[in-house]
Formats: sequence, structure tokens, C-alpha cells
Amino acid sequence: MTKYLVTGCAGFIGSWITQTLIQRGETVRGFDNFETGRKQNLSGLLDHFEFIQGDLRNAGAVARACEGIDIIFHQGALPSVPRSVKDPRTSHTANIDGTFNVLEGARAAGVRRIIYAASSSAYGNQPGFPRIETMVPMPIAPYPVQKMAGELYMRSYWQIYGLETVCLRYFNIFGPRQDPNSPYSGVMAKFALLMLRGERPTIFGDGEQGRDFTYVENAVSANLLAAAAPAEKVAGRVFNVACGQRHTLNKTYQILSELTGYTHPPIYGPPRTGDIQDSLADITAAREAFGYEPLVSFEEGLRRTVEWYKQEMHRAQPPASS
Repeated sequence: MTKYLVTGCAGFIGSWITQTLIQRGETVRGFDNFETGRKQNLSGLLDHFEFIQGDLRNAGAVARACEGIDIIFHQGALPSVPRSVKDPRTSHTANIDGTFNVLEGARAAGVRRIIYAASSSAYGNQPGFPRIETMVPMPIAPYPVQKMAGELYMRSYWQIYGLETVCLRYFNIFGPRQDPNSPYSGVMAKFALLMLRGERPTIFGDGEQGRDFTYVENAVSANLLAAAAPAEKVAGRVFNVACGQRHTLNKTYQILSELTGYTHPPIYGPPRTGDIQDSLADITAAREAFGYEPLVSFEEGLRRTVEWYKQEMHRAQPPASS
């Protein structure tokens, strides 16, 4: 039976991958240090898989987590462009040293394949849309540079050691469990929660910047498909994971306002250093290599996300006194 390791298993995307594998009846081991992952993301799951609390920067701990594993979903990272701009060293050690430790642990343990969470921010602000994997990467901020370094390491370990590696460049993943309270959280999570609280969100820039927003279920599907695909179709390659559609922040704000009942306009602030102006993916390569298709549309993803945050707010409210 195939045994899976999910790094960052308590994180936003990692917890959904972990849950989906468990629901499929797979044998799963999770690894997280709870620096950005949350224990509540694993609620109801901990009795159904092996969990190791550890840090990716600890090579010994990572090596032990890799023992007996066939396939690794390497989701663990310190995400966020703004975080990496503010504190590049901490991001560097987690994202580059941590990824190197996973590769070395996997090589020593005889792991067959690693699915690596890469980032669409590797494309930078170069001209030309949609983004296609053959474009020369032009990362700007430390975070995309670190994720790009991880891609190069993945490709190297395939070419030199025969470790099957697949890099998935995520485009603006959003959905339930994304932490809205972090200053580095995704725009969708932050906007939804603020609107539900009756507070005005801030759009950095004029709001006409567009994103290829991708619901988390689509990212999970891409990971599982890439893990099951024949090596000759995926090993050593990079794939975009998105929906192939562009939505501006102003339009997104309007839809979220309708879903939450919030009626006030946003606050507009100056653009943030290192942010990507626009993103739009070509997903042909993933479609042809492992049959990837977006399962959940942008609008449906927004609806599900808002409903989840509504439920979370309701659960967080203290019971009414009698």
C-alpha cells in the first residue's frame, strides 16, 4: 500500500490534502510545526493518521518523517510575499533549507515521488498572458525567489538522483481554512471576514489588478492527479494550477459584498512592494499530462468560502446567557 507524507499538514492546503487522503482510505503521515498551520485544521483527523510535530529546518526530524514513505506532498513553507519582504532570512531558512532537507530525507529513504507546492509569483511582472510554463521566470520578492530555488532543486534531484519530482505553481489559492487574521493572509480570506464583521477592507492599488483565483479543491485535485500520473508524463516538470480566468480585485470585492450583504466601498491604499500586478494561467500542460480540470468555479468557490467563514463566526460566538 502506498504511504504518503504531507509536510505542512496543518496548513491551509496541506490540511485539505491530508483530509482527502484519509477519506480515500490511504495511509498518511503528517508533519507540521504549527508556525502557520493550525491545530483546528486537523480537527477530527488526528486519530486517523500519524502526526509528527517537527520543523522543516531540522534535517534529522525531516529524515525520520520520510522513512517508509512512497510519495511526499511538500506543502510546508512560510508563505507570503509581504512576510518575505519584511523578514527574508526566516523565509529563506524555511523555504530553501526546509525544501533541501525534504529532498535529502526523501533520497535517503528511497521515496519515489515528491509533489512540490511552487508559486505562480515565479513569473513576476513580465509581459505576456496567459502565463505558460516555458516562460523564463522573473521572480521579484524573496518569497518567489525561494520557491523558484525549490523548483530548481526538485528538477536537479530528478535529473541527478532519479527522484520523481513534480512542481505545481499555485495561482492565488483560496477557500475554507485560510487564516484571515494573519497580516499575511490571502486577500479572499481577509476580505470575507472583514465584510462579515462589518469592517472595511483595504485594496492595495486601484483594484484593477487581476488574479487567477483558484478554489482550494482544485489545488487538492491537481496534487492527487500529479501523484498518480505516469512518471514519463510528469517527472521533472512544472505545471500551472489555476482556473485559466482573470478576475479583478474590484470585481471580486463586488461579488463578496453581495454574498456577505456588505454595502460599503473599500479603502484604497498604495500598492505593496513585491506584489504581482496581474496573473492568468495557461493550464494546458496540466490538462494534457495528468487530466487536470478545475472542479469548482470562481463564483462557487467564493460562495463556499463565505459560508464557511459565516459558520466559523457563529461557532466562535459565546452562547447566549439564559
